[in-house]
Amino acid sequence: QKEWNDVISAAERNSDVWATVGVHPHEDDPHPDLGAAALVDATSHPRVIAIGECGLDYYYDKSDRAAQRERFQAHIEAARETGLPLVVHTRDAEDDTGEILTREVGKGGVSGVLHCFTGSAELARKALDLGFYISISGIVTFKNAKDLQETAARLPRERLLIETDAPFLAPVPHRGKTGEPAFVADTCRFLAQLRGEDADELADATRANFHRLFAKTLA
Repeated sequence: QKEWNDVISAAERNSDVWATVGVHPHEDDPHPDLGAAALVDATSHPRVIAIGECGLDYYYDKSDRAAQRERFQAHIEAARETGLPLVVHTRDAEDDTGEILTREVGKGGVSGVLHCFTGSAELARKALDLGFYISISGIVTFKNAKDLQETAARLPRERLLIETDAPFLAPVPHRGKTGEPAFVADTCRFLAQLRGEDADELADATRANFHRLFAKTLA
């Protein structure tokens, strides 16, 4: 959890930066003892606004799938206990992700976002039905992302977030470069054109959505 301290320190130094605490599914095998208690303890810091990123990645399978599900469950329990939202990573694991979230949201006390969304329209609909937000990254600007573009064009504005996933996935016209937070403006402009909306209005709406979901940012 040394990395958590480094991230939180960055948030302490910058008034417009916040932190989340979690273990990416790629790193689940090296953290077999991670439980909800450690996550809950870390969220006591005022700059920690969410749990994650966490979830399931069956594309790279860098961690045992059963271990991934166990760690995901620990994050969900921490989110329920703290009232903080989940930041969910899911890749090639739509069935299990949907099943777990449907079950846990049904128990109450779980909210969050599917971050860096690249999933199917069906998964998007399921997430929206569960009250989750969907975050679109620079991938949406890529020429080969037609399915994602179709989904992003139909997402309700009140549940839409825009992200960079920096330092990865820099949007067009920066593709191939190191991603940075400023590039979110390029993704916003592309998305606004895709949706037939004003870019400034979309930026305002997604900013408001961010603070609504991550309500601790307003504390």
